[in-house]
Amino acid sequence: MSARRTGSGEPALESAGGAALAQEAHSREALAREAVRAAALVLLEEGLVAGTWGNVSTLVRPGLMAITPSGSDYRAMRATDIVLVDLETGAAEGGKPSTERDLHAEIYRRRPEVKAIVHTHSMSASTVAAARREVPPILDDLAQIVGPSLRVADYALPGSAKMRRSVLAALRGRMAALMANHGAIALGRGLDEALVCARVLEKGCRAFIEAEFLGGAKAIGKVEAFAMHQVYLRKYSRQGRAP
Repeated sequence: MSARRTGSGEPALESAGGAALAQEAHSREALAREAVRAAALVLLEEGLVAGTWGNVSTLVRPGLMAITPSGSDYRAMRATDIVLVDLETGAAEGGKPSTERDLHAEIYRRRPEVKAIVHTHSMSASTVAAARREVPPILDDLAQIVGPSLRVADYALPGSAKMRRSVLAALRGRMAALMANHGAIALGRGLDEALVCARVLEKGCRAFIEAEFLGGAKAIGKVEAFAMHQVYLRKYSRQGRAP
């Protein structure tokens, strides 16, 4: 088939192809915004956040994330309120992004396997974060999903460069971390996994608190905990996925 030419001299087929790509990009952005909005409502309904605290993001495509807006009521939030942020320039489209957008962006840049991030203020996680206690691998699922331990990032003002550095250090080799006197952060290779990670983190913190009252939490061996985490990442969590 020969290509009809437009008035600018460009083939009409190329113009149609460009329009199709633009439509595909727009559809992907819309789906990501709706997914972030839905995940934020899950966090609110399950008590992992309160009010306008916490934030959620997901990668739309390499170099672009969708993140919850700053100070927005999750129940009133629409998909169009979710903000698109360029990871390199920080340019935002659609409103004012969460104050933790730089932290999210830095994690995506440093951890290419991560596709979604959830920041919570759940009660048990916040309690352990306030005590600044590292949680050992006391439960199988905690070791599997989070890693060999749940570290606590040093305290820093929210949104600061110091916070980004301390959280990234605490996340090294882990899929979650506590943030001293603040809350918790959970990662995932998709939003579903990030939400599961946040739930297991909260469960692990509650079990840790209660086990300490019963004479002290007893940890799984470090070798076993590391092995379980690797099996989860490389095999178990991929069951049922398309090759």
